[in-house]
Amino acid sequence: MGLFDDFSQFLEARLDEFLRNNPHLELQALEEKLRDQEQETRRLMADLRLKEKQLQEEILITAQEIQRWHIRIEKAKAGGRMDLAEPAQAHEAALLREGNQKWGQMEMLKERLKQTETLQQKIQTRRQEVQTELTQAQAARAAQTEQRWAVNGWNQSTSYIHNSADPLEQQFSRWEAQEELEQMRRKMGK
Repeated sequence: MGLFDDFSQFLEARLDEFLRNNPHLELQALEEKLRDQEQETRRLMADLRLKEKQLQEEILITAQEIQRWHIRIEKAKAGGRMDLAEPAQAHEAALLREGNQKWGQMEMLKERLKQTETLQQKIQTRRQEVQTELTQAQAARAAQTEQRWAVNGWNQSTSYIHNSADPLEQQFSRWEAQEELEQMRRKMGK
């Protein structure tokens, strides 16, 4: 296991060094990570909203049940049926506790949704900042590459022109020398 750990640390160190030497790649990796986190928070928010809607429906159903049992209790009391009214009151109390629990769950869910929305906004803002940095880094890299090309192209063309081993250069030199000789002969012949 020690060899694997050493190799793993070695690879991580090389990766960190590579990313430091290529900051645009590090920014791309960060932007991708932020995009994944943003998608994950959106999925979480959708899930929380769905759970919130389900809880609201359950609370509504529980409230309707409480109302139904409250009417039954009143009816049983009015009819002198305490044997039905007392168990109905216990059932109504259990429904109230259940409704309160669901209400508490919904409040916690709303708070969690609010926190997730805040997190999603922070992630989105950070992602936009990273995208801006990445665009700037890519533009700087493109300018640097273009400048390198221009310098290398200039150097190559300069060395190309002065290269005496170039066949085209040799042909022109011979032709120009022959022309000069012809002009000198004509001048001397006059």
